[in-house]
Amino acid sequence: MVINQGIEHFNSPLYLESGRILESYDIAYETYGNLDKKRSNAIVVFHALTGSQHAAGRYENDNKSGWWDPLIGDNKTIDTTKYFVICANILGGCNGSTGPMSIEYSSGKSYRLKFPVITISDIVKAQQNLFKRLGIEEAFAIIGGSLGAMQALCCSIEYPNFTKRVILLAGTYATSPWAISFNKIAMEGIVNDPRFKNGQYEADDFADEGLFGLALGRMVGHISFLSPYSMRKKFDRNYVDTDGLYELFGRFQVERYMEYNGYNFSKRFDPLSYLYIIKAMNIFDATRNYESLSDSLGFIKAKLYLIAFKGDLLFLPEDMETIKDTIISLGKKNMVEFAYIDSDYGHDAFLVEYDKFDMYIKKALDEEF
Repeated sequence: MVINQGIEHFNSPLYLESGRILESYDIAYETYGNLDKKRSNAIVVFHALTGSQHAAGRYENDNKSGWWDPLIGDNKTIDTTKYFVICANILGGCNGSTGPMSIEYSSGKSYRLKFPVITISDIVKAQQNLFKRLGIEEAFAIIGGSLGAMQALCCSIEYPNFTKRVILLAGTYATSPWAISFNKIAMEGIVNDPRFKNGQYEADDFADEGLFGLALGRMVGHISFLSPYSMRKKFDRNYVDTDGLYELFGRFQVERYMEYNGYNFSKRFDPLSYLYIIKAMNIFDATRNYESLSDSLGFIKAKLYLIAFKGDLLFLPEDMETIKDTIISLGKKNMVEFAYIDSDYGHDAFLVEYDKFDMYIKKALDEEF
């Protein structure tokens, strides 16, 4: 499978939900497979919070594959011999798309904390401009998990003619106070870290050591991505062999895992981008600009395929069931399917337990309309 990378620059202004304007912006993306002559075989994949446009395959001289590589590729569930798959780095990200560390056109300096607060609607609007430029007026399907599911749901409401198939994994229709609380700890950790310097750090300041505040936020967030059951299964109460039990800072293996995950992440992800993205997640509420959830979901014309995970403590399966029940209450029972995956892994099951849900994705893609 060939990976094609691109960055599209847009000079026309992007009018944001907040009333602010981005005079110009870039969207970075990757594609896999070939767009057919009718431009009708495109599958849009939306990435999650810490993901990027690198959804599949492996770069030359890189030992890590894209974040959904087991599902995307030649003869895989999302078959790139059949479909043209595209994944865009979200607006506000730090992997090529315009974000807080990008240069503001009028000042010639990085936006930093002057970057406007963006919403999921803004992110999806920018992506729609990308798809149109690439000649994709209608997608065969759109799919996303977690933050990606927010984008997919938003897209199905605000651009109802864009696709006939919407696949949501580990999603929600509105970010809960529980999830916002985890994000608050991350925000506090980042902005109160002296090395953050009120956003006036250099781009490479954290490449070697990472930012402690971001590492802390990542550790806390990662707890919400897992579950007590998956942690017990993965680590139990095992202790690090080289650490003494009666050393104050001796570690259980789960502690070492948290350190490794947090500090490595903080070396590669921009803290300002993290702040802006979790703010967009916190704001997300499919009812916010509508009278009710029924009102907003009533705009959807596509069929929804909802995949929830039993052990998900961050975005509860009940939220996905509410989406299902609301669609049914609108008299569209045949336009929604709900799969409840028996999993103890936690929220991140959609990135790990592929064999438990890939058949539902394949069924959605194989269904004819």
